[in-house]
Order: sequence, then C-alpha cells, then structure tokens
Amino acid sequence: MNMRNRRALLGVTIVAVLAVLLLASEAASAIAGPHGGPYHFGFKKSVGGALPSIKEEGFQPILEQHGAIFLGDTKQKELYLTFDNGYENGYTSRILDVLKEKGVPAIFFVTGHYVKDKPELVKRMAAEGHLIGNHSWSHPDMSVISSSQIHTELAKVKTAVAELTGQQDMTYLRPPRGIFNSHVLAVSKEQGYTSVFWSVAYRDWEPNAQKGWRYAYDNVMKQLHPGAVILLHSVSKDNTEALSQIIDAARQQGYTFKPLNELATKSY
Repeated sequence: MNMRNRRALLGVTIVAVLAVLLLASEAASAIAGPHGGPYHFGFKKSVGGALPSIKEEGFQPILEQHGAIFLGDTKQKELYLTFDNGYENGYTSRILDVLKEKGVPAIFFVTGHYVKDKPELVKRMAAEGHLIGNHSWSHPDMSVISSSQIHTELAKVKTAVAELTGQQDMTYLRPPRGIFNSHVLAVSKEQGYTSVFWSVAYRDWEPNAQKGWRYAYDNVMKQLHPGAVILLHSVSKDNTEALSQIIDAARQQGYTFKPLNELATKSY
C-alpha cells in the first residue's frame, strides 16, 4: 500500500472513531437527560451512630445547591419522623394513635390518590398538629416530565389538602421514589418547596414482604444518628407495630423528636 492510500485509510479510520465517540456521547446525554441524573437517593447506611455516606455521594452538591433536606444538626440528638403515604393500607389511624399517645410530631407526604381516598385521615393529620407534605398527585418519575407537569402535580395536591384542612401553606416535597435531578429540585424550589430526603430508611414499602415488628425496630434503631431524618412508609404493618417501641427506645438513648419545620441546620 502506497503512502497516499495509507493516509486515506488513516483519515477514514479517524473519522469513523470520532463518529462512534460522538454517538456514544449523544447516547449518554440522552440517558442522563438535559438536566443531569436522574439520581436515585441512596447511600451507605449509618452504623453505630456514625453518619451515612450521603455527603460522599455524587449527587450531594446538587442537594446543597437547591437547599434540599436530608439531615438536621448532626451535633444534636434530634430526630425528624417522616411518613410516605402513597395509599392507605389500614395502618395510618394506628400510627396517628401512637404519635398522639407519645406526643411525637411527624410529617406525612401524601399523594393525590391518598387525599381523594382518605380525606378523613388527612384531616386528622392536620387536626392533631402534624405537617402534611407533597408527594405529587400521581407519583410519577418527575425527572422525565416537563416543568408545567411538575407544577400541575404539586398544585393539585396543595389545593386538595387546603380544601380539606384549611392548610394554605405546603412547603415540603418528597420526590416520588426518591428520583430527582437538578431540574426537579429547581422547579420545585421555584414553587416554594423544600425537597426532603432522608438519612434513615430500609426496605419497608412492600406489604407482602413484612417480617415482623422486630425487623422494623432493628432496622431503624441500628441506623439512628444525631440529626436523622427518618423515612417510614405507612403501608407497613411492621412499622406500625414497631413505632411505639422505636419512640421509647430512641428517647431512652437521649433523642428528642422534633417537627420538620424546626429543622434549622442543614448539615452537608
């Protein structure tokens, strides 16, 4: 092969390689989306009172940029109890009974389905002094919907809760399934919401995979740490049966339960 042919072949090869790299880059951008991510809120759990690995995760700077919550003051033995209420499984009344008996505040993140299906429970949450947060109307992956769709998802829940309870302010949001990107957090913030994630959680959302109250108790207690934001799903029988014991044991360890709107320090 003469020099001219070699140069021609080399040129064709370089063009082919560049084309492949460009296609790979475009594919990666399509997967990530125009706003980065999406991210699934996950981390290495707390052990022995140490903090979980959230500050080491790649999405942490995005949380900080948009003022999202996942921890309180990690120098104080304070706990923030949060519940996700996508639908009712017969346990929320008992959860509310325990919270009332123990004098513990909580926030319930509700969906449109929950508000429509169980208005009396939503009213009871508000009447007993708990916060009600937004979990979206239809529980979509908000990282793949438009700004206007996000607005609609949030506005419908806020309006429905206000009509039921008179609660005009709704300032906390938990993105469905913990899926988010910068766009979700930015659009939500523009609507006046603080996105709330968590630092204590376990796989508790499957009604047909419950393992007994002790399993829930052990999973929560071994992760406790100062400033913890605890996520529990109200569909869990295990959580319901363990809640009283969790509260008592946490208090015996010197922890205090506080309402989310008293979380003044965000530790990043």
